[in-house]
Amino acid sequence: MRRSLGWMALLPLLLTACGDLPQPFRGNPGGLAGRLAVPPPYRLAVPTPDAAMLSATESEAFARAIAQALLKREVPAVAEDPLPLDWRLKMDMRLEGSRVVPRYALFDPDGAPQGVAEGSAIPARDWARPDAALLAEVANDASRRAADLLLRAEAARKSTAPSALTAAGPPRIYLLPVRGAPGDGNESLTARMREALGDQGILAQDVADGAGFAADGRVNVVPTRPRMQRVEILWIVSRRDGQELGRVLQMNEIPAGLLDRHWGDIAFAAAAEAAGGVQRVIENAGGMPAREGGGQQAQPNAAPGGLALPPRAAELPLPEPAR
Repeated sequence: MRRSLGWMALLPLLLTACGDLPQPFRGNPGGLAGRLAVPPPYRLAVPTPDAAMLSATESEAFARAIAQALLKREVPAVAEDPLPLDWRLKMDMRLEGSRVVPRYALFDPDGAPQGVAEGSAIPARDWARPDAALLAEVANDASRRAADLLLRAEAARKSTAPSALTAAGPPRIYLLPVRGAPGDGNESLTARMREALGDQGILAQDVADGAGFAADGRVNVVPTRPRMQRVEILWIVSRRDGQELGRVLQMNEIPAGLLDRHWGDIAFAAAAEAAGGVQRVIENAGGMPAREGGGQQAQPNAAPGGLALPPRAAELPLPEPAR
């Protein structure tokens, strides 16, 4: 018979993504605004290359220059590590005699290759000590190659916006494996969250393809009082264009070592509450199907543009963990 376990204090918080996270397109849609009713169906991440034959500082500057050049071509791009639903551009350089030849590879959110292009050759002596002008010139060439790769990929597989996804069925969310939990927490929380999201009318999947949203679960355990520890579970909900929509934070102080082996019903309770928070974030962002009677249920904390504002934290009367 299953023991009745739970959290003695579970604080679900819906947090907006209005902190210091980069959001380069909010309020500044540029030339795309007149042609797109929804944000672009992808965001392109340009991580710092590790095989560009440059120093660490130069590699970072090169990635930033490419992202800026892509923005000028109206391609949503950021010079940072990719989020779960981001496309990504990988770069490397190879030496051919007295020339350096760039190569750019495009990958979709699941890591599947979408195309490779070579850039214009660069004199090796110039690339050994590149100045700002040379980096900008090569970055502009790279942006042209990357934009062409994206156009070809889009022609082969048309991405759709979250609003279009809901018209064809339930919203789809890319559920990343939970990480950071002790014991069997990563596996248990991931499995229970998949089930709980289904109860909320959200289809959870383990690949990014076709998903309009992503949920990234992270667990942190820190000691507090003697023989006690605080467990923090953070679920980050993002949209297909890379924008973070909200966060669901759960916290609980428990006896130290209680979760070092099996999570049991604690995973059920935590996932059930977190799934409700994730559903609310997606609904506030306009991603849930319309209810019978017309429209989506109005949220009292919905902000203009569909982003969730943080409600008050509420302590839920769940039972204490069994000892």
